[in-house]
Amino acid sequence: MLTMRSVPRTVPSHRVGRTPFTSTRTSVRRCQPLQAQVVNVATEVAFEEEVLKATTPVLVDFWAPWCGPCKLVAPLMDWAEKEYGGKLKVVKIEHDKNPELIAKYKVYGLPTLIVFKDGEEVAGSKREGAITKALLQQYLTKHGIMP
Repeated sequence: MLTMRSVPRTVPSHRVGRTPFTSTRTSVRRCQPLQAQVVNVATEVAFEEEVLKATTPVLVDFWAPWCGPCKLVAPLMDWAEKEYGGKLKVVKIEHDKNPELIAKYKVYGLPTLIVFKDGEEVAGSKREGAITKALLQQYLTKHGIMP
């Protein structure tokens, strides 16, 4: 009977003499994390300042750290902030820390996106669930936000 101890470990010829998990290749590039420019709101007062008093349209992302689809949408929020420049502001509201805002805007599923213009929720802009980049672009265009 063969066990793991009795099977000889082979090292590919190109790896002889090197320690495991090292590389001498210079063409390998490491991914840099996106720099978050998205505003995280912790209180209703901050929500009023960042969203209701904003001079540009605001995309509000209601999310939670335990929500899988929210984690998929997070990089898109960073992308939207960069892509739309000064034409759109992105604000993130953490579900567990803002129960009053969750109740006020009737957020029943996560993630939920809502567009605000001139201090008011844009009618029909509430969207629940994960979203792709293409769908996010369509969603923003539908609500009058162009890149």
